[in-house]
Amino acid sequence: MLNERITIKDIAEKAGVSVGTVDRVLHKRPNVSKKALAKVNMALQEMNYEPNMYASALANSRRHDFYCLMPKHESEAYWEEVEQGQKKCCDTRRDFHVHINIKYYKRNDVESFTEQSQSILEANPDGVIIVPAKLDVTRPFTDELHERQIPFIMLDSYLPDLRPLAFFGQDSFASGFFAAKMLMLIARDETEIMLMKQTLDGVNVASKQQDNREVGFRHYMRDHFPNVSINVLDLPYQSTRKHHEQLMEQYFAAHPHTHHCITLNSKAHIVGEFLLKTNRRNIQIMGYDMVEKNARCVREGSISFLIAQHGYQQGFYSVDTLVRAIILKKHVTPVNYMPIEILSKENVDFYRRTQI
Repeated sequence: MLNERITIKDIAEKAGVSVGTVDRVLHKRPNVSKKALAKVNMALQEMNYEPNMYASALANSRRHDFYCLMPKHESEAYWEEVEQGQKKCCDTRRDFHVHINIKYYKRNDVESFTEQSQSILEANPDGVIIVPAKLDVTRPFTDELHERQIPFIMLDSYLPDLRPLAFFGQDSFASGFFAAKMLMLIARDETEIMLMKQTLDGVNVASKQQDNREVGFRHYMRDHFPNVSINVLDLPYQSTRKHHEQLMEQYFAAHPHTHHCITLNSKAHIVGEFLLKTNRRNIQIMGYDMVEKNARCVREGSISFLIAQHGYQQGFYSVDTLVRAIILKKHVTPVNYMPIEILSKENVDFYRRTQI
């Protein structure tokens, strides 16, 4: 920590040089002899001196522009929480003139991701926050950021090969494993469960994080409940409510013994609202994210559990980490796993999404 009692005059006396020489060394200015530089550095080391980077950053009043690249989303979605957290951090760090600019790409659309990432590069930002697409799609963008020495944070999916400054999100394998464990506490006597997914033109729209959750989920089921059938229901992404309801009617007609369902995304309410509408009180679904549509189904009993991802905190800390690394020159923790918390009817109203 900074020892504020150490002054430039103290360092000069210790090194046997002038105050002006110490000032030039601390601010990396020219016209300092090698001998004087060695004396000052020795004095700094012996006195365990650290510069006050906070004060220095405040003195530098220039604007710092950060950009975030994330998927397009609807209101009340998980990503809206992330945005709120980012904006709150900018407000908290407003003394450093920090601004966040958000760009959106279409899921599973390579051209959209490339177009938006290029627009960010053209803005020459100070730092970037990325919700990555697939590895091969994201790599050209992150390679260019490395080339330009622009630090970047990753949210949602951890792709260590791309060498981000830091990552914020859940351990997705552990999250899926945990989800299966919680589900089977109430479904241990069942012979089958339904896994709801979403597809776009026949292709799974799940992120890398959701794919890893499914690996963890199936790993637990294979080890502990190998005789339970996992029936997959694909609901087309961005399809109509009517079409979704038709598909769900067909599924439950064909699988009358399904009483418990799970989805590894934030759309459990699609099934939850259908169950309430059709008065199927003997069926429940488990899902992710404390968005209001999901919370309403939890209160009314069609969603059994939700796993919270702390999107607000991820958004806040992603911006704050860029501030600490770029402006305050602080070391930051590379991998930051968020807690895996489970919400039910009894505690869903006490969950504070905006708590930091």
